[in-house]
Amino acid sequence: MIVDFLLERFSENENKEAIVWQDRSFSYGWLLEHYTVWRKRIADEKIEPGTVVMIEADFSPNSIALFIALLEERCIIVPLTRAVASKKEEFIRIAQGEILISITEDDNVHIGRLDHHADHAFYGKLKKLEHPGLVVFSSGSTGKNKASVHDMMGLLDKFRVKRHALRTVTFLLYDHLGGLNTLLYILSNAGCIVTVTDRSPDGVLSAVEKYSVELLPTSPTFINLILLSEAYKRYDVSSLQRVTYGTEPMPESTLKRFHQLFPDIELLQTYGLSEVGVLRSKSKSSDSLWFKIGGEGFETRIVDGLLEIKAKSAMLGYLNAPSPFTEDGWFMTGDAVEIDGEYIRILGRKSEIINVGGLKVYPQEVESVIQEIDNVAEVTVYGEKNPITGMIVAAKIRLKASEERKSFTSRLKKHCRSRLQNYKIPVKVKLAEEEQYSSRYKKIRANV
Repeated sequence: MIVDFLLERFSENENKEAIVWQDRSFSYGWLLEHYTVWRKRIADEKIEPGTVVMIEADFSPNSIALFIALLEERCIIVPLTRAVASKKEEFIRIAQGEILISITEDDNVHIGRLDHHADHAFYGKLKKLEHPGLVVFSSGSTGKNKASVHDMMGLLDKFRVKRHALRTVTFLLYDHLGGLNTLLYILSNAGCIVTVTDRSPDGVLSAVEKYSVELLPTSPTFINLILLSEAYKRYDVSSLQRVTYGTEPMPESTLKRFHQLFPDIELLQTYGLSEVGVLRSKSKSSDSLWFKIGGEGFETRIVDGLLEIKAKSAMLGYLNAPSPFTEDGWFMTGDAVEIDGEYIRILGRKSEIINVGGLKVYPQEVESVIQEIDNVAEVTVYGEKNPITGMIVAAKIRLKASEERKSFTSRLKKHCRSRLQNYKIPVKVKLAEEEQYSSRYKKIRANV
């Protein structure tokens, strides 16, 4: 069986709380029963192994039971959420979706057939192996969305080893590899999944207080919003033992401020990609950006300052883009890193480096310094073409409260001069009112 280890954990913990959804509790016994119900319905609907099944849903009891049942039926799963509603038809076309299962906010289900025949070579390989598959679309925050095809057997392997059972908020979405990683980690250890539909700082921290959440997997952007909103002052978050962050680089100033406020919460930097899965990681300390990655099934190497990964859980490839692997099977992440013994620190994406007269500027370093300035809510640093230096450093900034531009720019330049080399100081400062993050709480760097 594909999910035998999950069913074993469910059976061992039948009376234990598995899911909190819309203020209702569902046990592992309920999940086991509805997994069986879904197996029967899949058979009744004549959904064959190897069928490409689009699931339009968020985390809910039905969507979780369905996901596990489709794994066992060796289907190829393509999760979608409201966050990509505008691209739904495009994603269905790229994935060659054959079945669409829609699960509404009240957990009702609709099953329909689509006018596609899935004949991509990667699907053929999965069918031949009789393995379940997964297609996840990248967030596309800096370009087009790429569709990664995974053999789920490679992704499931690491969850067979028992680890800590934790009560966890499903902050990362149902169609995000990080969100599915959280789901499988919690289920395989008989923890509790606390679902949220309101992913605002107040919505999430309210759930932390109400359901004694122990683990919050999130993003640096969302941690910054928690600090900005001061939502942490309105809720009791003493149950939180660990906050993990990934999906984008963390500004050091944000990390240190959060750690100062919550010294007893372990802060752990994670590293995962749609193309290779989520690696095991260990931060040097809760206020450090240095961390170790790797573990069983993963190898890492640094080539010309860029991180490359070889993983058993690596995707088969993209449905809609060329292969990003080297000839010897290493995935080229495009992340520039520094090395300190067994630890690394992410400097930023190679594609985002600003070249000022031959000198490299990483946007994240400048953003972290600007984030220290009073009245700054958000900042995105980027490069603009310049006839003399090739590029200049520019900054787009959203303020907490209105401030005269000339006065703010003067404060910014003064602060940056005390913390940065001259060529890293923004030459152009743009004040903007719009938020600079996506519905996934990830910084938007495209079209700055």
